[in-house]
Amino acid sequence: MNTFADRQIRDEVSRLSSAPVADGVWSGLRPVAPLWVADVAVPEGQPACVVVQDGVVRWVGPLAQLPSAYSALPRFDGLGAIATPGLIDCHTHLVYGGQRANEFAMRLAGATYEEVAKAGGGIVSSVKATREASEDELFALAAPRLQALLEEGVCAIEIKSGYGLALAHERKQLRVARRLGEAFGVTVCTTFLGAHALPPEYAGKAGGSQDYTDLVCSEMLPALAAEGLVDAVDVFCERIAFTLAETEQVFQAAQKLGIPVKLHAEQLSDMGGAALAARYGALSCDHIEHLSEGGIAAMKAAGTVAVLLPGAYYTLRDTQRPPIAQLREAGVPMAVSTDHNPGTSPALSLLLMANMACTLFRLTVPEALAGITTHAARALGLQDSQGLIASGRPANFVLWPVGEAAELAYWLGHKPGCTIVRQGRVAADGLGVHKHHGVRHGA
Repeated sequence: MNTFADRQIRDEVSRLSSAPVADGVWSGLRPVAPLWVADVAVPEGQPACVVVQDGVVRWVGPLAQLPSAYSALPRFDGLGAIATPGLIDCHTHLVYGGQRANEFAMRLAGATYEEVAKAGGGIVSSVKATREASEDELFALAAPRLQALLEEGVCAIEIKSGYGLALAHERKQLRVARRLGEAFGVTVCTTFLGAHALPPEYAGKAGGSQDYTDLVCSEMLPALAAEGLVDAVDVFCERIAFTLAETEQVFQAAQKLGIPVKLHAEQLSDMGGAALAARYGALSCDHIEHLSEGGIAAMKAAGTVAVLLPGAYYTLRDTQRPPIAQLREAGVPMAVSTDHNPGTSPALSLLLMANMACTLFRLTVPEALAGITTHAARALGLQDSQGLIASGRPANFVLWPVGEAAELAYWLGHKPGCTIVRQGRVAADGLGVHKHHGVRHGA
Protein backbone atom coordinates (compact mmCIF):
# COMPACT_ATOMS: atom_id res chain seq x y z
CA MET A 1 0.00 0.00 0.00
CA ASN A 2 1.12 3.56 -0.70
CA THR A 3 1.32 5.09 2.77
CA PHE A 4 1.72 8.62 1.39
CA ALA A 5 -1.47 8.20 -0.65
CA ASP A 6 -3.22 6.71 2.38
CA ARG A 7 -2.26 9.75 4.45
CA GLN A 8 -3.54 12.09 1.74
CA ILE A 9 -6.87 10.28 1.73
CA ARG A 10 -7.15 10.45 5.51
CA ASP A 11 -6.34 14.16 5.46
CA GLU A 12 -8.96 14.85 2.78
CA VAL A 13 -11.64 12.85 4.59
CA SER A 14 -10.82 14.73 7.80
CA ARG A 15 -11.00 18.08 6.02
CA LEU A 16 -14.37 17.29 4.46
CA SER A 17 -15.83 16.10 7.76
CA SER A 18 -15.03 19.51 9.26
CA ALA A 19 -16.09 21.58 6.24
CA PRO A 20 -18.17 24.62 7.23
CA VAL A 21 -21.91 24.59 6.75
CA ALA A 22 -23.23 26.57 3.82
CA ASP A 23 -26.19 28.11 5.66
CA GLY A 24 -26.66 31.71 4.58
CA VAL A 25 -27.69 33.98 1.74
CA TRP A 26 -25.55 33.42 -1.35
CA SER A 27 -25.97 36.53 -3.49
CA GLY A 28 -24.48 38.01 -6.64
CA LEU A 29 -25.01 34.81 -8.63
CA ARG A 30 -25.67 34.48 -12.33
CA PRO A 31 -28.27 31.76 -12.94
CA VAL A 32 -28.03 29.40 -15.90
CA ALA A 33 -31.45 28.70 -17.39
CA PRO A 34 -33.09 26.24 -17.12
CA LEU A 35 -31.01 24.83 -14.28
CA TRP A 36 -32.69 27.08 -11.68
CA VAL A 37 -36.25 27.37 -10.45
CA ALA A 38 -36.78 30.77 -8.80
CA ASP A 39 -39.42 31.40 -6.14
CA VAL A 40 -39.53 35.00 -7.35
CA ALA A 41 -38.60 35.74 -10.95
CA VAL A 42 -35.13 37.17 -11.46
CA PRO A 43 -35.10 39.93 -14.12
CA GLU A 44 -32.96 39.04 -17.12
CA GLY A 45 -29.35 40.06 -16.65
CA GLN A 46 -29.79 40.64 -12.92
CA PRO A 47 -28.01 38.66 -10.18
CA ALA A 48 -29.87 36.14 -8.07
CA CYS A 49 -29.46 34.77 -4.59
CA VAL A 50 -29.88 31.35 -3.01
CA VAL A 51 -30.84 30.91 0.63
CA VAL A 52 -29.46 27.83 2.38
CA GLN A 53 -30.73 26.84 5.81
CA ASP A 54 -30.09 23.54 7.59
CA GLY A 55 -28.32 22.29 4.48
CA VAL A 56 -31.39 22.81 2.27
CA VAL A 57 -32.15 25.45 -0.37
CA ARG A 58 -35.02 27.47 1.08
CA TRP A 59 -35.48 30.31 -1.40
CA VAL A 60 -34.24 31.41 -4.82
CA GLY A 61 -34.79 34.88 -6.26
CA PRO A 62 -33.51 38.47 -6.42
CA LEU A 63 -31.78 39.80 -3.30
CA ALA A 64 -34.04 42.86 -3.25
CA GLN A 65 -37.02 40.61 -2.52
CA LEU A 66 -35.36 38.39 0.07
CA PRO A 67 -37.99 37.36 2.64
CA SER A 68 -37.42 38.94 6.04
CA ALA A 69 -37.27 35.52 7.66
CA TYR A 70 -33.81 35.06 6.14
CA SER A 71 -32.42 38.58 6.65
CA ALA A 72 -30.32 37.64 9.68
CA LEU A 73 -28.48 34.81 7.96
CA PRO A 74 -24.80 35.21 7.02
CA ARG A 75 -24.19 36.76 3.60
CA PHE A 76 -21.88 35.35 0.96
CA ASP A 77 -21.18 37.53 -2.07
CA GLY A 78 -20.74 35.40 -5.19
CA LEU A 79 -19.23 38.37 -7.06
CA GLY A 80 -21.08 37.56 -10.27
CA ALA A 81 -20.05 33.92 -10.47
CA ILE A 82 -21.93 31.57 -12.78
CA ALA A 83 -23.93 29.16 -10.62
CA THR A 84 -25.03 25.67 -11.62
CA PRO A 85 -26.40 22.69 -9.76
CA GLY A 86 -23.76 20.26 -8.54
CA LEU A 87 -22.55 18.08 -11.40
CA ILE A 88 -23.66 14.45 -11.62
CA ASP A 89 -21.60 11.61 -13.07
CA CYS A 90 -24.33 9.08 -13.80
CA HIS A 91 -22.32 6.15 -15.23
CA THR A 92 -19.02 5.03 -13.73
CA HIS A 93 -17.08 1.87 -12.90
CA LEU A 94 -14.96 3.66 -10.30
CA VAL A 95 -14.07 0.73 -8.03
CA TYR A 96 -11.62 -1.78 -9.51
CA GLY A 97 -8.15 -3.22 -9.12
CA GLY A 98 -5.26 -2.68 -11.52
CA GLN A 99 -5.31 -0.75 -14.79
CA ARG A 100 -5.26 -1.66 -18.48
CA ALA A 101 -2.77 0.62 -20.21
CA ASN A 102 -1.47 -2.43 -22.10
CA GLU A 103 -4.83 -2.79 -23.84
CA PHE A 104 -4.68 0.85 -24.85
CA ALA A 105 -1.42 -0.02 -26.62
CA MET A 106 -3.03 -3.12 -28.19
CA ARG A 107 -5.86 -1.09 -29.65
CA LEU A 108 -3.41 1.45 -31.03
CA ALA A 109 -1.65 -1.47 -32.72
CA GLY A 110 -4.90 -2.44 -34.41
CA ALA A 111 -6.75 -4.79 -32.06
CA THR A 112 -10.53 -4.31 -31.80
CA TYR A 113 -12.54 -4.23 -28.56
CA GLU A 114 -13.79 -7.74 -29.32
CA GLU A 115 -10.30 -9.03 -30.16
CA VAL A 116 -8.96 -7.71 -26.86
CA ALA A 117 -11.79 -9.44 -25.00
CA LYS A 118 -11.31 -12.75 -26.82
CA ALA A 119 -7.58 -12.65 -26.04
CA GLY A 120 -8.37 -12.72 -22.32
CA GLY A 121 -8.13 -9.00 -21.81
CA GLY A 122 -10.90 -6.52 -21.35
CA ILE A 123 -13.24 -6.84 -18.42
CA VAL A 124 -11.86 -10.22 -17.35
CA SER A 125 -8.39 -8.80 -16.70
CA SER A 126 -9.90 -6.25 -14.34
CA VAL A 127 -11.83 -9.05 -12.67
CA LYS A 128 -8.58 -10.80 -11.76
CA ALA A 129 -7.07 -7.65 -10.26
CA THR A 130 -10.27 -6.77 -8.41
CA ARG A 131 -10.64 -10.22 -6.92
CA GLU A 132 -7.05 -10.13 -5.68
CA ALA A 133 -7.51 -6.75 -3.95
CA SER A 134 -8.90 -6.34 -0.45
CA GLU A 135 -11.76 -4.00 0.32
CA ASP A 136 -9.37 -1.51 1.90
CA GLU A 137 -7.07 -1.67 -1.12
CA LEU A 138 -9.98 -1.04 -3.47
CA PHE A 139 -11.05 1.93 -1.34
CA ALA A 140 -7.52 3.38 -1.45
CA LEU A 141 -7.40 2.96 -5.24
CA ALA A 142 -10.82 4.47 -5.87
CA ALA A 143 -10.52 7.42 -3.49
CA PRO A 144 -8.15 9.54 -5.65
CA ARG A 145 -10.33 8.89 -8.69
CA LEU A 146 -13.35 10.13 -6.80
CA GLN A 147 -11.43 13.13 -5.47
CA ALA A 148 -10.55 14.20 -9.01
CA LEU A 149 -14.23 14.24 -9.95
CA LEU A 150 -15.32 15.98 -6.76
CA GLU A 151 -12.76 18.75 -7.26
CA GLU A 152 -14.52 19.56 -10.53
CA GLY A 153 -17.92 20.03 -8.89
CA VAL A 154 -19.42 16.53 -8.93
CA CYS A 155 -21.99 16.23 -6.12
CA ALA A 156 -23.56 12.89 -7.02
CA ILE A 157 -22.13 9.84 -8.72
CA GLU A 158 -23.14 6.36 -9.78
CA ILE A 159 -20.70 3.53 -9.07
CA LYS A 160 -21.21 0.10 -10.61
CA SER A 161 -19.92 -3.29 -9.57
CA GLY A 162 -19.14 -5.77 -12.35
CA TYR A 163 -15.45 -6.51 -11.83
CA GLY A 164 -16.03 -9.13 -9.14
CA LEU A 165 -18.41 -11.50 -10.96
CA ALA A 166 -18.80 -13.59 -7.80
CA LEU A 167 -20.90 -12.79 -4.76
CA ALA A 168 -18.06 -12.03 -2.36
CA HIS A 169 -16.25 -9.78 -4.83
CA GLU A 170 -19.33 -7.96 -6.11
CA ARG A 171 -20.23 -7.33 -2.47
CA LYS A 172 -16.72 -5.97 -1.91
CA GLN A 173 -17.08 -3.46 -4.74
CA LEU A 174 -20.48 -2.26 -3.61
CA ARG A 175 -19.35 -1.94 0.00
CA VAL A 176 -16.45 0.23 -1.15
CA ALA A 177 -18.86 2.40 -3.14
CA ARG A 178 -20.97 2.96 -0.05
CA ARG A 179 -17.87 3.73 2.02
CA LEU A 180 -16.73 6.31 -0.52
CA GLY A 181 -20.03 8.15 -0.26
CA GLU A 182 -19.85 8.23 3.52
CA ALA A 183 -16.18 9.23 3.67
CA PHE A 184 -16.32 12.00 1.08
CA GLY A 185 -19.79 13.37 1.78
CA VAL A 186 -21.14 12.74 -1.70
CA THR A 187 -24.30 11.06 -2.95
CA VAL A 188 -23.35 7.65 -4.33
CA CYS A 189 -25.86 5.52 -6.23
CA THR A 190 -24.77 1.89 -6.38
CA THR A 191 -25.53 -0.30 -9.38
CA PHE A 192 -25.19 -4.08 -9.40
CA LEU A 193 -23.61 -5.09 -12.72
CA GLY A 194 -23.05 -8.76 -12.04
CA ALA A 195 -24.04 -9.44 -15.66
CA HIS A 196 -21.07 -7.55 -17.05
CA ALA A 197 -19.10 -10.46 -18.46
CA LEU A 198 -18.72 -14.19 -17.95
CA PRO A 199 -16.29 -14.93 -15.13
CA PRO A 200 -13.35 -17.17 -16.07
CA GLU A 201 -14.81 -20.16 -14.27
CA TYR A 202 -17.88 -20.10 -16.53
CA ALA A 203 -16.31 -19.06 -19.83
CA GLY A 204 -16.02 -21.77 -22.47
CA LYS A 205 -18.35 -24.17 -20.66
CA ALA A 206 -21.46 -25.53 -22.33
CA GLY A 207 -24.37 -23.61 -20.87
CA GLY A 208 -21.96 -21.46 -18.90
CA SER A 209 -23.64 -18.18 -19.78
CA GLN A 210 -27.07 -19.39 -18.72
CA ASP A 211 -25.70 -20.97 -15.55
CA TYR A 212 -24.01 -17.74 -14.58
CA THR A 213 -27.12 -15.71 -15.37
CA ASP A 214 -29.07 -18.05 -13.08
CA LEU A 215 -26.51 -17.43 -10.33
CA VAL A 216 -26.79 -13.66 -10.77
CA CYS A 217 -30.57 -13.81 -10.50
CA SER A 218 -31.10 -16.44 -7.83
CA GLU A 219 -28.21 -15.85 -5.45
CA MET A 220 -26.11 -12.74 -6.05
CA LEU A 221 -28.77 -10.09 -6.60
CA PRO A 222 -31.11 -11.22 -3.77
CA ALA A 223 -28.22 -11.40 -1.29
CA LEU A 224 -26.79 -7.99 -2.17
CA ALA A 225 -30.22 -6.36 -2.25
CA ALA A 226 -30.97 -7.78 1.22
CA GLU A 227 -27.80 -6.09 2.48
CA GLY A 228 -28.94 -2.72 1.12
CA LEU A 229 -26.11 -2.49 -1.37
CA VAL A 230 -28.10 -2.20 -4.60
CA ASP A 231 -29.85 0.95 -5.83
CA ALA A 232 -30.20 -0.23 -9.44
CA VAL A 233 -29.38 -3.21 -11.67
CA ASP A 234 -27.50 -3.06 -14.97
CA VAL A 235 -26.61 -5.59 -17.69
CA PHE A 236 -24.15 -5.48 -20.59
CA CYS A 237 -26.39 -6.66 -23.43
CA GLU A 238 -24.16 -7.35 -26.43
CA ARG A 239 -23.01 -10.19 -28.65
CA ILE A 240 -19.79 -10.51 -26.60
CA ALA A 241 -21.70 -10.35 -23.32
CA PHE A 242 -25.33 -11.27 -22.48
CA THR A 243 -28.23 -12.08 -24.79
CA LEU A 244 -31.61 -10.40 -24.83
CA ALA A 245 -33.14 -13.42 -23.09
CA GLU A 246 -30.50 -13.39 -20.36
CA THR A 247 -30.89 -9.64 -19.97
CA GLU A 248 -34.62 -9.99 -19.53
CA GLN A 249 -34.09 -12.70 -16.93
CA VAL A 250 -31.97 -10.29 -14.88
CA PHE A 251 -34.54 -7.52 -15.32
CA GLN A 252 -37.29 -9.84 -14.11
CA ALA A 253 -35.26 -10.69 -11.02
CA ALA A 254 -34.73 -6.98 -10.31
CA GLN A 255 -38.40 -6.25 -10.88
CA LYS A 256 -39.42 -8.86 -8.30
CA LEU A 257 -37.22 -7.08 -5.76
CA GLY A 258 -38.55 -3.65 -6.70
CA ILE A 259 -35.17 -2.45 -7.96
CA PRO A 260 -34.98 -0.18 -11.04
CA VAL A 261 -32.96 -1.26 -14.06
CA LYS A 262 -30.69 0.30 -16.66
CA LEU A 263 -28.74 -1.11 -19.59
CA HIS A 264 -25.46 -0.99 -21.47
CA ALA A 265 -27.30 -0.94 -24.77
CA GLU A 266 -26.49 -0.90 -28.47
CA GLN A 267 -22.82 -0.03 -28.01
CA LEU A 268 -21.35 -2.38 -30.62
CA SER A 269 -24.47 -3.50 -32.47
CA ASP A 270 -28.25 -3.13 -32.43
CA MET A 271 -29.34 -5.95 -30.14
CA GLY A 272 -32.78 -4.48 -29.44
CA GLY A 273 -31.74 -3.98 -25.84
CA ALA A 274 -33.05 -0.43 -25.55
CA ALA A 275 -36.58 -1.47 -26.46
CA LEU A 276 -36.37 -4.32 -23.94
CA ALA A 277 -35.08 -1.99 -21.22
CA ALA A 278 -37.83 0.50 -21.97
CA ARG A 279 -40.45 -2.22 -21.47
CA TYR A 280 -39.13 -2.58 -17.93
CA GLY A 281 -39.22 1.18 -17.34
CA ALA A 282 -35.43 1.49 -17.34
CA LEU A 283 -33.91 4.60 -15.81
CA SER A 284 -31.43 4.81 -18.68
CA CYS A 285 -29.93 3.16 -21.73
CA ASP A 286 -26.22 3.90 -21.99
CA HIS A 287 -23.75 4.07 -24.92
CA ILE A 288 -26.47 3.61 -27.63
CA GLU A 289 -24.24 4.26 -30.66
CA HIS A 290 -26.31 1.75 -32.67
CA LEU A 291 -29.71 2.73 -31.29
CA SER A 292 -32.59 2.22 -33.73
CA GLU A 293 -35.66 4.35 -34.41
CA GLY A 294 -37.73 1.71 -32.63
CA GLY A 295 -35.45 1.91 -29.60
CA ILE A 296 -35.75 5.70 -29.55
CA ALA A 297 -39.55 5.51 -29.67
CA ALA A 298 -39.62 2.96 -26.85
CA MET A 299 -37.31 5.07 -24.68
CA LYS A 300 -39.41 8.17 -25.27
CA ALA A 301 -42.59 6.34 -24.28
CA ALA A 302 -40.97 4.95 -21.13
CA GLY A 303 -39.25 8.17 -20.07
CA THR A 304 -35.87 6.43 -20.27
CA VAL A 305 -32.80 8.68 -20.39
CA ALA A 306 -30.18 8.27 -23.13
CA VAL A 307 -26.75 8.35 -21.45
CA LEU A 308 -24.00 9.44 -23.83
CA LEU A 309 -20.47 8.23 -23.11
CA PRO A 310 -18.09 10.13 -25.38
CA GLY A 311 -15.01 8.97 -23.46
CA ALA A 312 -15.51 5.37 -24.55
CA TYR A 313 -16.38 6.50 -28.08
CA TYR A 314 -13.14 8.48 -28.20
CA THR A 315 -10.91 5.83 -26.61
CA LEU A 316 -12.23 3.08 -28.88
CA ARG A 317 -11.91 5.39 -31.90
CA ASP A 318 -15.48 4.60 -32.78
CA THR A 319 -17.05 6.07 -35.90
CA GLN A 320 -20.72 5.31 -35.24
CA ARG A 321 -22.14 8.32 -33.39
CA PRO A 322 -25.28 8.00 -31.26
CA PRO A 323 -28.36 9.24 -33.17
CA ILE A 324 -28.36 12.65 -31.51
CA ALA A 325 -30.64 14.41 -34.00
CA GLN A 326 -33.26 11.69 -33.73
CA LEU A 327 -33.08 11.65 -29.92
CA ARG A 328 -33.41 15.43 -29.90
CA GLU A 329 -36.38 15.36 -32.27
CA ALA A 330 -38.10 12.68 -30.20
CA GLY A 331 -37.56 14.62 -27.00
CA VAL A 332 -35.55 11.89 -25.26
CA PRO A 333 -33.49 13.46 -22.43
CA MET A 334 -29.75 13.06 -23.00
CA ALA A 335 -27.29 12.75 -20.12
CA VAL A 336 -23.49 12.80 -20.40
CA SER A 337 -21.11 10.84 -18.20
CA THR A 338 -17.45 9.86 -17.90
CA ASP A 339 -18.05 6.08 -18.00
CA HIS A 340 -14.87 5.98 -15.92
CA ASN A 341 -13.39 2.50 -16.26
CA PRO A 342 -9.88 1.08 -16.68
CA GLY A 343 -10.32 -0.26 -20.18
CA THR A 344 -12.32 1.97 -22.48
CA SER A 345 -12.73 5.32 -20.71
CA PRO A 346 -10.09 6.16 -18.09
CA ALA A 347 -11.62 9.62 -17.85
CA LEU A 348 -11.69 11.69 -14.67
CA SER A 349 -13.17 14.96 -15.93
CA LEU A 350 -16.89 15.41 -16.44
CA LEU A 351 -16.30 18.85 -17.96
CA LEU A 352 -14.07 17.24 -20.59
CA MET A 353 -16.89 14.82 -21.36
CA ALA A 354 -19.23 17.79 -21.82
CA ASN A 355 -16.76 19.21 -24.34
CA MET A 356 -16.51 15.85 -26.12
CA ALA A 357 -20.29 15.52 -26.22
CA CYS A 358 -20.40 18.88 -27.99
CA THR A 359 -17.49 18.34 -30.38
CA LEU A 360 -17.91 14.62 -31.14
CA PHE A 361 -21.67 14.19 -30.79
CA ARG A 362 -22.80 17.73 -31.74
CA LEU A 363 -24.68 18.55 -28.55
CA THR A 364 -25.36 22.21 -27.94
CA VAL A 365 -23.89 23.84 -24.82
CA PRO A 366 -27.30 23.96 -23.05
CA GLU A 367 -27.80 20.27 -23.87
CA ALA A 368 -24.37 19.37 -22.53
CA LEU A 369 -24.90 21.30 -19.29
CA ALA A 370 -28.32 19.72 -18.77
CA GLY A 371 -26.64 16.40 -19.56
CA ILE A 372 -24.28 16.65 -16.60
CA THR A 373 -26.92 18.02 -14.21
CA THR A 374 -30.68 17.74 -14.75
CA HIS A 375 -30.81 14.77 -17.12
CA ALA A 376 -28.02 12.96 -15.29
CA ALA A 377 -30.11 13.22 -12.13
CA ARG A 378 -33.06 11.65 -13.94
CA ALA A 379 -30.82 8.82 -15.16
CA LEU A 380 -30.20 7.94 -11.51
CA GLY A 381 -33.77 8.46 -10.32
CA LEU A 382 -32.61 11.55 -8.38
CA GLN A 383 -34.66 14.11 -10.29
CA ASP A 384 -36.51 15.21 -7.13
CA SER A 385 -33.36 16.01 -5.16
CA GLN A 386 -30.44 16.65 -7.55
CA GLY A 387 -29.67 18.38 -10.83
CA LEU A 388 -31.56 21.62 -10.20
CA ILE A 389 -31.18 24.60 -7.88
CA ALA A 390 -34.63 24.95 -6.33
CA SER A 391 -36.32 25.36 -2.98
CA GLY A 392 -36.70 22.23 -0.89
CA ARG A 393 -33.70 20.45 -2.36
CA PRO A 394 -30.42 19.64 -0.61
CA ALA A 395 -27.85 22.38 -1.15
CA ASN A 396 -25.66 21.08 -3.98
CA PHE A 397 -24.36 23.81 -6.25
CA VAL A 398 -21.18 25.17 -7.81
CA LEU A 399 -19.98 28.73 -8.33
CA TRP A 400 -17.72 29.05 -11.37
CA PRO A 401 -15.17 31.84 -12.02
CA VAL A 402 -16.00 32.08 -15.71
CA GLY A 403 -17.40 34.80 -17.92
CA GLU A 404 -20.19 32.71 -19.43
CA ALA A 405 -21.68 29.25 -19.01
CA ALA A 406 -20.36 28.10 -22.40
CA GLU A 407 -16.85 28.10 -20.92
CA LEU A 408 -17.74 25.02 -18.88
CA ALA A 409 -17.89 23.02 -22.11
CA TYR A 410 -15.26 25.06 -23.96
CA TRP A 411 -11.94 24.69 -22.16
CA LEU A 412 -9.87 21.53 -22.52
CA GLY A 413 -8.12 20.38 -19.35
CA HIS A 414 -8.89 23.53 -17.38
CA LYS A 415 -10.19 22.96 -13.86
CA PRO A 416 -11.36 26.35 -12.60
CA GLY A 417 -10.99 27.09 -8.90
CA CYS A 418 -14.68 26.91 -8.11
CA THR A 419 -16.62 27.12 -4.87
CA ILE A 420 -18.52 23.89 -4.25
CA VAL A 421 -21.45 23.42 -1.89
CA ARG A 422 -22.10 19.71 -1.47
CA GLN A 423 -24.63 18.19 0.89
CA GLY A 424 -25.04 21.55 2.61
CA ARG A 425 -21.35 22.05 3.32
CA VAL A 426 -18.70 24.19 1.63
CA ALA A 427 -16.56 21.36 0.25
CA ALA A 428 -14.26 23.77 -1.64
CA ASP A 429 -14.01 27.54 -1.80
CA GLY A 430 -11.82 28.39 -4.75
CA LEU A 431 -13.49 31.80 -5.07
CA GLY A 432 -12.98 32.63 -1.40
CA VAL A 433 -16.69 33.43 -1.07
CA HIS A 434 -17.23 31.70 2.24
CA LYS A 435 -13.87 32.62 3.76
CA HIS A 436 -14.41 36.36 3.36
CA HIS A 437 -18.11 36.59 4.15
CA GLY A 438 -19.54 39.09 6.55
CA VAL A 439 -22.64 38.75 8.69
CA ARG A 440 -25.09 41.49 7.90
CA HIS A 441 -28.65 42.17 8.86
CA GLY A 442 -31.48 43.52 6.85
CA ALA A 443 -32.20 43.15 3.17
